[in-house]
Amino acid sequence: MNTEVSSKVLQVRTLLRELITNYLWVWQDRLQQVFEALPTYKGHPNVAVAELSPAQSEALSDDPLFMARLRQAVDFQREYLAAAGERRIAYFSAEFGVHETLPIYSGGLGVLAGDHVKSASDLNLPLVAVGLMYRQGYFNQQLSPEGWQIERYVDQVMDLTCMSLVRDGDGNPLQITIPIEDRQVYARAWLAQVGRTPLYLLDTNVEQNGEIDRWITGHLYGGDQDTRIKQEVLLGIGGVRLLDALGLDIDIFHMNEGHAAFLTLELIRQRMQAGSNYVLARAEIAHACVFTTHTPVPAGHDAFSHELLLKVLEPYRHDELGISQFDLLVLGGRGRFSMTELALNLSGTANAVALRHQEVSQRMFPYRQITHVTNGIHHLTWASPEVTRLLDAAIPGWREDPTLLSEADNLDGEALRAAHAQAKARLVQFINERAHGVDFEEGLLTIGFARRFATYKRGDLIVRAIDKLPPEVGDRIQLVFAGKSHPRDNGGKEYIQKIHDLMEERRIRLVFVENYDMSVARKLVAGVDIWMNTPRRPLEASGTSGMKASLNGIPNLSVLDGWWVEGYNGKNGWAVGEDYVDGIEDEDEFDAASIAQLLSEQILDEFYNRPADWTVRMKAAVATAAFFNTHRMVSQYAEMIYRLPALVEV
Repeated sequence: MNTEVSSKVLQVRTLLRELITNYLWVWQDRLQQVFEALPTYKGHPNVAVAELSPAQSEALSDDPLFMARLRQAVDFQREYLAAAGERRIAYFSAEFGVHETLPIYSGGLGVLAGDHVKSASDLNLPLVAVGLMYRQGYFNQQLSPEGWQIERYVDQVMDLTCMSLVRDGDGNPLQITIPIEDRQVYARAWLAQVGRTPLYLLDTNVEQNGEIDRWITGHLYGGDQDTRIKQEVLLGIGGVRLLDALGLDIDIFHMNEGHAAFLTLELIRQRMQAGSNYVLARAEIAHACVFTTHTPVPAGHDAFSHELLLKVLEPYRHDELGISQFDLLVLGGRGRFSMTELALNLSGTANAVALRHQEVSQRMFPYRQITHVTNGIHHLTWASPEVTRLLDAAIPGWREDPTLLSEADNLDGEALRAAHAQAKARLVQFINERAHGVDFEEGLLTIGFARRFATYKRGDLIVRAIDKLPPEVGDRIQLVFAGKSHPRDNGGKEYIQKIHDLMEERRIRLVFVENYDMSVARKLVAGVDIWMNTPRRPLEASGTSGMKASLNGIPNLSVLDGWWVEGYNGKNGWAVGEDYVDGIEDEDEFDAASIAQLLSEQILDEFYNRPADWTVRMKAAVATAAFFNTHRMVSQYAEMIYRLPALVEV
């Protein structure tokens, strides 16, 4: 290869590698389109760049259209990142859903955290995020011939992520130590740049640790109580120590759920070391700590036996923290040591994630003051390509200011229906290729149900409803299900098996799509005709998948719980049953009957016979996203929770 060709190949590779040093491409389509134009692209930009041959790189360098697009993308990224400033808010979460190629999320909590840091980036909020780098992430799901969920774990290939190892001033991997039980555990850190927001992920898979400690960050939610508490010690105490090692001066520590609550102990230790007594240190850190709870049922809050807690933290308590066992244990409430109680005891502000969830949380913790910031979604991540193009043409500025989506009533109805038809065709093709023996049709009403499979979410309720209808009515509906059950939740796995058995019976046209992830979610929330959510009340804290569907013009058919209590307005979907079901003997039967009635008396007629009315409903769904987005949510956190209104530019 001559020098001129080599320099052209090098230029292409250098610019592409610059783009994949940051996850900005996840939500900026002008960057994503560069990777999609690569001959090696199959959904994973890092793999596509790595697999480019010299000849392919040379061909790209000779393509003026591609090179112009590549340079424009790099210039855009450089300009976007140039506005980043200091970091003053630290956002801690056990999982982050940035993209499916970084599988360190399990579901709603992680995807919400990912959307939070993306909007923080777009709004240039001075936020840094802290989490854990799970060697094998969350599991890959496969169903046995009998329909039972099987979990498969695979090591992540770190070279195929948009991350870099954090290094110290001498160029060596930066390491911190955390006292766990009777030893020091070492951790390194990976940096994932999510736009302007740095996301640091702690990793114990280092040579200095024994094999047991190297697996502390082995799996997300895959271990026992002993592993879980060590992960939470690493996240909380280790996360604060990492920020110190990075030289970051943090004003606000935000705990996204109780997994990170041990950070409060490390902040107390620092202040006592600086001269404060214990009582004063507690008061001081409360001004710096905020806590978000996502769980409306007691069983969902992490709690550990006192024996396990002291086994793991006794040397740290005695040698470094310097408080009594009683003082430590009382922070976790009565009985088992509750991470939520720890967070509530040591936070100045606590919030739930929806109005109804605030009411439930206030009843669970009656002596606390709990406000709410309703969840949202990152609109640029979840709008389909077709809807994105439509909105670009019809509502200029919606990318920067999603409140403009309130103007969706002015969208061209035919254009909106055409955009959805394209997304639906893509989904139907995906289903028919992915699930052998299934024959979905583009013309049939398609209802989607996709989320974590747990018993309270009642995944089979729609089937019970269709069973109440005449067979010829059911023949006009097709159902698509997807979702994973927690590895230890046999009840949730039994629900998946029920759906699998129904699929095998073929009396109802339905499919279960295995290995639900963000890639599958994007297809579903854009391609179905109706999005369904049927939790038992009031067990849904918020739920965000329905918001993603609304953004894409998909009406919701959902129980009035979580966000839908605030989001439903009579125009953008349908409410299942009643707001409250106190006194109703069989909630499942009551709601199944409600769904059957809505289908037979309203939905099927409107979908098949009144397309103009359906289009109006689609527009109303899009308008819902004007409020239910993370730009609004993060702005509210800045003003109400972080107390930093001047730092947000919408």
